[in-house]
Amino acid sequence: MHTDPVTTDEAHESTLGDDFASLAAYVKDHRAGGYDVDTVVESVCARCGGRVFAIGVDDEVGCAERLCLACDDAVLIADSEDHWSEAEPVQCECPCGGEEFTIGVGFTPVGDGSDDVRWVSIGLRCVQDGTLGVYTDWKIDYSPSAHLRRMA
Repeated sequence: MHTDPVTTDEAHESTLGDDFASLAAYVKDHRAGGYDVDTVVESVCARCGGRVFAIGVDDEVGCAERLCLACDDAVLIADSEDHWSEAEPVQCECPCGGEEFTIGVGFTPVGDGSDDVRWVSIGLRCVQDGTLGVYTDWKIDYSPSAHLRRMA
């Protein structure tokens, strides 16, 4: 990951939250692409169950990689693997300087009743001070895409 951090000041106006529910509500309020987010999934490390991550994003390419701070397992979120070779990710940083986050991945459906995904949003809650922010989002332009909902 590059050393120049992306902060919530650059990504989206921030507020504070105490838990995942506040992060999920924040991501839903973001309305990626102007569409309603129907689901926000908490990132949980499959290897160790950890819920605190460092994260790098590329807002131009539309991709993100999380690193579990408990076991160092790195995972590309949603369809990020498809674009990672083109990416120039930057480390996410809270305006307070914190680089440890809980992650909520928001999914916007293609239409009412569809499981296919139209947009992916990456919401973060800083572990240090509780600042919430949406650091990146990107459009999904293919189908089927419902499998992305399991890739938070």
